[in-house]
Amino acid sequence: MLANPGHSRVILLNPARSELGEVSAELVARRIESLSLLPAAQELFGVAVWAIGEYQSAQVPERLREITSVLDVGALSLWNDQRFTTSLAASNVGVICLGGAWLEEEVFIAALEGARLGYDMRMLADLSIARREGDRSLVLDRLALHGVLAMTVRQALLEWAVCLNDPVVKRSVQQLLS
Repeated sequence: MLANPGHSRVILLNPARSELGEVSAELVARRIESLSLLPAAQELFGVAVWAIGEYQSAQVPERLREITSVLDVGALSLWNDQRFTTSLAASNVGVICLGGAWLEEEVFIAALEGARLGYDMRMLADLSIARREGDRSLVLDRLALHGVLAMTVRQALLEWAVCLNDPVVKRSVQQLLS
């Protein structure tokens, strides 16, 4: 099912951990490219972007810094934080696109907990860094068993555009991604 951007939010867990772990140069370049696309989620669709846990604004593109809301709470305490859960409820969020570090640790637990609470959880694989890259496929397979499907930022933008069924927005996204 297509995610409605009006009911979606992007959550980045521990985005300051990008230099650590077993990360290939290709994954780093892909992650930087995907992070630079996130402002379009806010500009075209009104999808809020939140950073949770370890966050240093200097490690994200400037345009992303301008639209990111930062919540100072530990990633493992995310679903117990009243500010976070109240914000989701007040915004009528049902779809959470989650990415960050460590995929097989905090990101994994946050995704499972969100799914348990009834949210449509989407794993942004291009923004998710594993401490041990060999565990990536195991984690994504286990998440899929719980209904948490992997996708990329590019796919999310296209999905939101198709959901809105606005030809101008579709063209804008296609131009952005070309």
